[in-house]
Amino acid sequence: MKILVIGSGGREHALVWKLRQSPRVSKIYCAPGNGGIAAEAECIAVDVKSLDSLVAAANQIQPDLTVVGPELPLMLGVVDEFTRRGWRTFGPTKAAAQLEISKSFAKEFLQRHRIPTAHYAICNSMDDVRPALHHFHTPVVVKADGLAAGKGVVIAQSKDEAATVASDMLSGKMLGEAGARVVLEEFLSGDELSFLVVSDGERVAPLVAAQDHKRVGDGDSGPNTGGMGAYTARTIVDDKMRDWLVTHIARPVVAGMKAEGAEYKGVLYCGLMMTARGPMVLEFNCRFGDPETQPILMRLESDLVEALEASIDGRTSDGDFRWSDDAAVSVVMASGGYPGAYEVGKKITGLEDAAKVEGVKVFHAGTTARDGTFYTAGGRVLGVTARAAELQTAVERAYEACGKISFEGAHYRRDIAARALKR
Repeated sequence: MKILVIGSGGREHALVWKLRQSPRVSKIYCAPGNGGIAAEAECIAVDVKSLDSLVAAANQIQPDLTVVGPELPLMLGVVDEFTRRGWRTFGPTKAAAQLEISKSFAKEFLQRHRIPTAHYAICNSMDDVRPALHHFHTPVVVKADGLAAGKGVVIAQSKDEAATVASDMLSGKMLGEAGARVVLEEFLSGDELSFLVVSDGERVAPLVAAQDHKRVGDGDSGPNTGGMGAYTARTIVDDKMRDWLVTHIARPVVAGMKAEGAEYKGVLYCGLMMTARGPMVLEFNCRFGDPETQPILMRLESDLVEALEASIDGRTSDGDFRWSDDAAVSVVMASGGYPGAYEVGKKITGLEDAAKVEGVKVFHAGTTARDGTFYTAGGRVLGVTARAAELQTAVERAYEACGKISFEGAHYRRDIAARALKR
């Protein structure tokens, strides 16, 4: 069968890598892909911001299965359009993807269906923000309502700062249209958890849980990013907690969306905070997480194609995945200046040496290849991912591999999974 993966990041490289392992796959395409993906799939030039461009690419390929990586094509309705044309596509419809497209929709949905989440206020203007702030203790979380590539969340330490951030978002100065409405939210403390399930519109099959590291600097310092690394291990959640999350969060979301006329098929990413009051939903993504997908798929032992097709066909079951008991960790190597302004076109060396480290796979996120040499082409450049029986060993392997790779301005966090190792 022919598979088309839409997207160009580390998540898509991991999907291509895992889908290729299925004996049923004869050819894999990635649109637009990147330098590293080109070694494992045929890359097709496409504008992921244009539905016409995506349709033209699929028309050329006639894929048996399409897997949508990033959120933007979902917002454009790529699943609706591809399905209408008879192309089997894994992912939610535009209506179902509202859970990620609009933070205010998600918060109101959670409240309607009594799914645990932080207290919040939805603000359309500064006239809404000022009185709403009286109801919050500091710090206050300020979120842009729309899609902001993981950068639309600011934890304001004072109410003045919250007001300033909200004003910058609402004016369009900070994030353009994504900030046309803002959500104020109570600050929750605890451990963050990425809990993903695959759904067929009715049933759900959980993936192994992971933990992302959003801040750019060690010790969770500095601004938020799209994610600087992630790990997954048996110890993150036990079977009892996994079952609780399925019963009280994942299934009620899927049932609620069906009841509201927007059947949810595809992968549902529940970003949770494990608080003293119990697990609370921070956000939803309607796609595989990036960088969580890289370590999660390193642990997957079963055929990913089978699970994705089961979602499309309405036959998902709890046992759609088989997992290794190993741990896996992914460390993101980023361009100098990221998540702010950064330069591209820096030569990358040491990739072959890194790939020789036991249990390591280097996923390319923002790279381009010319004459057999790789160059940086994005903010997050590589996801250096390692698997081992113990988390400590996986961490050591990932950092050993990072130490062999270099490019001008490269930086990465040195404390991925450190909290878990301390425990």
